[in-house]
Amino acid sequence: MTEEAEVGVDLSPTSGSEQQAPHFLQDVIFHGKFKLLKSLTPEENTQCQHGLYFHDGQRRVDYVLTYHVKKPATGRTSRQSTHLLTENAVARSLRRGRNEHLRHHKKQKARDSSTLPSSPVADVELGCPAETVNGQEDHKMFRREEFEGKLRDMGLELEKDEDTKIAGVGFVKIHAPWNILCREAELMKLKMPTKKVYEVKQLSGVVEKISSLISKVVEPLHPHVEEHQPKNIKHLSHTFSREKQHLFDLSDKDYFFDSKTKSSIVFEILKRTKCKAKYSMGITSLLGSGVYTAAYPLHDGDINEESAVPNDRKLLYEEWANYSVFYKYQPIGLIRKYFGEKIGLYFAWLGLYTQMLIPASLVGVIVFLYGCATVDDNLPSMEICHPKNNITMCPLCDRVCSYWKLSTACGTARASHLFDNPATVFFSIFMALWAAMFMEHWKRRQMRLNYEWDLTGFEDEEHFCCCCCCQPLIITHHTRLWYFKGYWQLESFFYLHGAHIHQFHLCFTVAVRHLCLCPSQDHPRAEYEFRVMQKTLSKDQKSHHKIEKLTCRDRLPAYMTNIVMMLLMIGVTFAIVFGVILYRISTKAALHMSSNPVTRSHVQLTVKTTAAIINLVVILILDEVYGAVARWLTVLEVPKTDKSFEERLIFKTFILKFVNAFTPIIYIAFFRGRLVGRPGSYLYVFESYRMEECAHGGCLMELCIQLSITMLGKQLIQNNLFEIGVPKLKKLIRYIRSKQGAFQEEERQKKLQRYETDHFLEPFAGLTPEYMEMIIQFGFVTLFVASFPLAPLFALLNNIIEIRLDAKKFVSELRRPVAARAKDIGIWYNLLRGVANVAVIINAFVISFTSDFIPRMVYQYMYSPDGSMHGFVNHTLSYFNVSHFQEGKEARDPLHLGYHVEMCRYKDYREPPWSATPYEISKEFWAVLAVRLAFVIVFQNVVMLMSDVVDWLIPDIPKDISLQIHKEKILLIDLFMKEEQGKTHTVESSASVGGKEKCSRSTNNNNSTMAHPRSGLHSNSTKSL
Repeated sequence: MTEEAEVGVDLSPTSGSEQQAPHFLQDVIFHGKFKLLKSLTPEENTQCQHGLYFHDGQRRVDYVLTYHVKKPATGRTSRQSTHLLTENAVARSLRRGRNEHLRHHKKQKARDSSTLPSSPVADVELGCPAETVNGQEDHKMFRREEFEGKLRDMGLELEKDEDTKIAGVGFVKIHAPWNILCREAELMKLKMPTKKVYEVKQLSGVVEKISSLISKVVEPLHPHVEEHQPKNIKHLSHTFSREKQHLFDLSDKDYFFDSKTKSSIVFEILKRTKCKAKYSMGITSLLGSGVYTAAYPLHDGDINEESAVPNDRKLLYEEWANYSVFYKYQPIGLIRKYFGEKIGLYFAWLGLYTQMLIPASLVGVIVFLYGCATVDDNLPSMEICHPKNNITMCPLCDRVCSYWKLSTACGTARASHLFDNPATVFFSIFMALWAAMFMEHWKRRQMRLNYEWDLTGFEDEEHFCCCCCCQPLIITHHTRLWYFKGYWQLESFFYLHGAHIHQFHLCFTVAVRHLCLCPSQDHPRAEYEFRVMQKTLSKDQKSHHKIEKLTCRDRLPAYMTNIVMMLLMIGVTFAIVFGVILYRISTKAALHMSSNPVTRSHVQLTVKTTAAIINLVVILILDEVYGAVARWLTVLEVPKTDKSFEERLIFKTFILKFVNAFTPIIYIAFFRGRLVGRPGSYLYVFESYRMEECAHGGCLMELCIQLSITMLGKQLIQNNLFEIGVPKLKKLIRYIRSKQGAFQEEERQKKLQRYETDHFLEPFAGLTPEYMEMIIQFGFVTLFVASFPLAPLFALLNNIIEIRLDAKKFVSELRRPVAARAKDIGIWYNLLRGVANVAVIINAFVISFTSDFIPRMVYQYMYSPDGSMHGFVNHTLSYFNVSHFQEGKEARDPLHLGYHVEMCRYKDYREPPWSATPYEISKEFWAVLAVRLAFVIVFQNVVMLMSDVVDWLIPDIPKDISLQIHKEKILLIDLFMKEEQGKTHTVESSASVGGKEKCSRSTNNNNSTMAHPRSGLHSNSTKSL
């Protein structure tokens, strides 16, 4: 390692603007420019004071690593301003001596540990017996110094700060100079805007007038975010190349790459930089083993102070993360600029989903109002509520329940009509088409964002990496590389691998087998490389030269564990639902035994509401448990890449949480009241608990209660309260652990540097929780919308708050995430598609089997004498002779109604007791069942056909975007053709000038030969020799 690499603060000059910055040590020590010390003090340099720059005030901090230090810092001393002066030649020699001492100490310790008996406690990360605390800290320090030395070798510049106001925490500030940014941008195939601009084709005619009118109407809804260029002007983008820097506008190199791009470049270097220490796989492994405690990019600046320098974060806080602008559109372009494409796509999807909920909410409210307006004209509910109705119903439970009048169910029957009316069928069809429209609209919106953000062809942009080590190859010579039908053509291709330079002279097309292509974000995970290393070490020495990988056989125990645990967790959900069923049965019986008449009159409402609340609490608890279990199962599988890990985690989490949220609802919709039996032959659980049955109004009202409580409870408690309270609680805990008094909060915030303030923020945990809650909500909106038309309205109100809540969390409560490129929302789109398709089937079954829509239609068109609904209630009730009750199952008080009961009624299609086949299923039951099944088939096929028609009619790519993409390709080809023509003209001009010079030289040589024939002869002889 060179002396420059040993310095704690890398101050080597770099290319571009960095070369103009004075070398601090050289100017202060050798040139006597001591005024630089005063100019760089924190009091004088505002940017340095805020912690966004190194101590020289020139180099911006692109990334920060934190680690634990032994001696807690006691405050910022006056020597910090002269921190750079300590990095002189003496300090270098001392540091080299300390490194050598640490290496010698490690070797000695390894020899000593090999002679001692093995301890039962082992450190898996270090691969050796557990050491003392000091030994572990020394080992971590050694690994940090080795890793930081590797980073300096990669070209990054580092600066340490251990004298901070956070006790026991040290910071490593990282800066990527211009030449490193250019190199990595070329390897990562980043698309950057060129100098070439072109005019985006605008609409014409009537469409343009309508578009301009709409834009003027919605102008107040747009956020006040400055546009750097007109909307009809766009820069032509091209993959960055150091050989073609003249194509790009490099007038201001400090801002050519924005802060999110710089941090993502540094993160790529951190991920692939490996140490020589055992099992060191990059920054991920070092974070997992505790060598570093955190790694994060910095926010741009403060948001609360009025005197804060204007920055994108402050602008986002004012125009996006503010509840007062809830009615405005989101600044998606600024979100993408600050957080990256992946987070930008999430908020764009969430915004579009919320907008699409507006028409769904309006139609749902209209359907609900239609039910309210027609409730007084509903003949079945009028028959039930009629005061002369003297239908006697059978007891709802054994021994403790009595006979009851059907007219007491008047309220339930009227309430059921609000959600069980002919308009709900129309609403189910509408929501199926709405889901299809939403999917198509999102695909078009996503394609438009890909064009605006220069993401078209993003997945095709890949960079070289060596098959044996997956390290990017550094191009050191002019290369012409062409890809055609699976083959690569390379001309005069050089690349640097380690300390060896290899050269290829390929003038023809060949299949290059020793080079592979892998996306820049698909580096193998540290855990995967650790398992591969373990597998390699377990093999014999003969196979060490082979490249090992994890096979299905290696993962078979993990796969079996996944299957067993997933089935076990689903079984736990079923068991809890069964427990709630027993609670409802026992509670209903207990309340019927109460002496309080008020309690007995509200048994149904009390049992339904309390059971729904219990289900909600269980769902909230199991959601957290299932999230942890899904992550643990995914870790056991050891996926190779982060993308594979994320997709597997999402799939497991979705399955468990979906089953957890919808199992109680599915039971009420399709199973409750179906497995009851009949009076005299009821179905019992554990020989004492009679299965519960639906009220006379049907189970649809109970389904609506369960849906509303679960949906609203999850949104208010889990999605909003947890998202607000948990981050603040964690931030408070980290603050208390820093041993700072709460009364010093305001003063401390004013004095802390930017990297110290961001340390107290919550780490970014990914977008999976955000997407998951929206996918579950999408299920509530679409799956059982036939029973709860107000679900879209509640979802809309929640999402209006959710957008600003998430915005506030991302801007002010979380550390700045590393910007990740993405051109779509990934596996979440497939999950949405699946939920939308399942919703069609479930709604068909809800309308057919849960509601009374089909029985009403069958009665009206097959059994009604006058084609009306008169007599429908009596048609759906069967007769039972009370003398046929089993012994001990009779009613509690036979004379409860004031008269002796001989016949009671129950809801079912069965033969009366005086028929030849008493209590057998009647022919009406089979007729209704046949119509129900036919309705399911017809409804499902018709709605899916209509969805496919909508999908076919709406193109995935907007026509104007398709034309602009084609125009960009043509302009890009013209740009390169002009460049090649310019190069050819330059070469021809230089060749013609060289030919003239050669002719003049030959004329001079001829003249000199004629003047001096002997010397000319001697010269020709020498040349021939």
